[in-house]
Amino acid sequence: MKNTIILLIIALVSGLSTGQDLKFSGLDKSPLDVVIYRGEDRAAIARVIYSRPSKNDREVFGKLVPYNQVWRTGANEATEITFYKPVKIADQEVPAGTYSIYTIPGEENWQLILNKQTTQWGTNYNEELNLLQVPMDVMPAPETIESFSISFVDEIDGGRLFLGWDNVIASIHMDVESD
Repeated sequence: MKNTIILLIIALVSGLSTGQDLKFSGLDKSPLDVVIYRGEDRAAIARVIYSRPSKNDREVFGKLVPYNQVWRTGANEATEITFYKPVKIADQEVPAGTYSIYTIPGEENWQLILNKQTTQWGTNYNEELNLLQVPMDVMPAPETIESFSISFVDEIDGGRLFLGWDNVIASIHMDVESD
């Protein structure tokens, strides 16, 4: 038995040491990031997982990200938000669960879309699975935001989700019921 285990370990190590099947990917140009929104009791209310494209001297909105078209709101896989408890966005109930975030950026107005389909690449999504589509508040960024960023800020009765990139910040309030 002891000899069998030793032979198995040697076979496994020798197979890995040749690197035949082991491939490490290079660095992603749009790194993956996570932001968590916590309540007063420090319990997680929401978590966003997204990839962060960079401006790299490009014209972002209206060019790289066309106006008035669905955008995956980041890079690579669709951005996902998980709500650990029910919230209300623009007076619409959002049950606890995981959703994809899409947006429709406009020159002056943005729309937030929460979609029930998850784990898909880019904007390949089924519009029939939209849970909600609501307007966002939009303002100019005080300074250029080089890499797409998502953040939360506490507000009365909940929090505000912020999306910022280049010269734009879009946001929306979420009502969070207290326990």
